Amino acid sequence: MMTESVPAISTTDLNRRHHQRLREIYRSAGWPCQDMLEIELLAAGLLQRIHSAAGHETLRVTDSGVAQLAQAFARNKAVRSAHEALVEQVATEMGRDGRVVWRGLSLRVQVQLDGSEVDTAPPWRMACPDVFSVRNTTVEAYLAPVVHEIKVSRADLLGDLKKPEKRAAYLGLGGECWYVLGQTAKGRPIAEAEEIPTECGVLLCQDGRLIVARPAPRRPLDKLPFHVWMALAKAMPAALDEERAQAPLEAWSDHPD
Repeated sequence: MMTESVPAISTTDLNRRHHQRLREIYRSAGWPCQDMLEIELLAAGLLQRIHSAAGHETLRVTDSGVAQLAQAFARNKAVRSAHEALVEQVATEMGRDGRVVWRGLSLRVQVQLDGSEVDTAPPWRMACPDVFSVRNTTVEAYLAPVVHEIKVSRADLLGDLKKPEKRAAYLGLGGECWYVLGQTAKGRPIAEAEEIPTECGVLLCQDGRLIVARPAPRRPLDKLPFHVWMALAKAMPAALDEERAQAPLEAWSDHPD
């Protein structure tokens, strides 16, 4: 009787959930969950079943599994580095424009989602913009708050676009909301401007420069809620990178002494 051979699971077929489970098992005592995710990791040779003298079964991450975790960590580190570099670039550009800039804020915003009951109070959502900035002014009506959301991974961008409540929180926080898109390994934008909802502007990072692919619509926002003011007061504004913000000397060559 002939049996059909089943090909082994390739490590290229693994996703973030596989890597997360692999990390959990590496950090724990290795008790099995006995689900399909675990079966795929066993079939890929990244886990090994260990039987104790008492008859208990545990799991151990193999040397191949450790190598897989190291590769995933290196990829994630590269993405984080590219993300942080683009966040720094946008923050510097906003500071150069004379704005007060914050990074990594976590703010509560009331948002009115499409289809929600008009008579009910809008739900609260957390907004964590990569870059948030306001004009350096003492007149509240002139603040013109702006949100910049930075994306360097297409998968991360597509997942973000599926969350209208997150985008609504950004729009409720800023008079303008921009998506700043990084590049692929081949130097192409991770997405086209047409893929971003029209209520948001699009900035492309090309050859180290930020290019406007589509302006952000300006929405009237006369003042910031008090709890947002309190959050800004407790947070530290981003320090301007003086070297990157320094205007080229040629720009001053025509000015008299």
